[in-house]
Amino acid sequence: MALIEAQGLRVEFPLYHLAARSLKKRLLARAAARVRTDEANRVVVSALRDLDFRIGSGERVALIGRNGAGKTTLLRSLAGIYEPVGGRLSIDGSLGSMIDPAAGMDQDSTGRENVRLRALYRNLGPAEQARLEEEVAEFAGLGEFMDVPIKGYSAGMAIRLAFAIATSMQPQILLMDEWFLAGDAAFMGKAEARLAELVSGADILVIATHDMEIVRRWCTRAIRLDAGRIVADGPPDQVIEAMMAELG
Repeated sequence: MALIEAQGLRVEFPLYHLAARSLKKRLLARAAARVRTDEANRVVVSALRDLDFRIGSGERVALIGRNGAGKTTLLRSLAGIYEPVGGRLSIDGSLGSMIDPAAGMDQDSTGRENVRLRALYRNLGPAEQARLEEEVAEFAGLGEFMDVPIKGYSAGMAIRLAFAIATSMQPQILLMDEWFLAGDAAFMGKAEARLAELVSGADILVIATHDMEIVRRWCTRAIRLDAGRIVADGPPDQVIEAMMAELG
């Protein structure tokens, strides 16, 4: 069974361009809640602060909150992109992440070559690789652009390719940021149907989004973040209504 568990989870980012003592003092005075000096006397931003939560099999969890609250940072920490500086993070189960369309992509390679690289990473044989290429090409609908370097793709094309590749494997734990909603209307119809299959097959879903309709439709639980801390955790309607009342 899949499981995510965090105890006292902390993530910090150093600010390297604050050598001037007066600037450092002003910044610390104005943002004392999230900015501090660490043991090496560096100024660091506390992106996530002392998070405690447990997500078990069958849960569909939305991460909500204002920009800068820590939603994407938490997703990236769960995906192993960011290393916690404190606390404990335990993840049991295979991970699939749709966080950054450019993550894991070679910008100088074509769309088809990127699919082949992903197939090699998964240790797929020639027959499985060919099936993956065909499946991704058909779903993404990029036509001849599958053989064009992806650095020449539009943002929408890059998202379509990334979505097709990312959803070609069923993980136990699915991590998602809301970039997947940026496709055109025709693609989004296909994407939502495929996403429904992926979500239903995953043991755990964790999604960061500002779209409360998505939260209500997809999720069984909402975790609200603010300034790097968890300020609410419970049924989506309850957490959303409390947030809306607070924000006016």
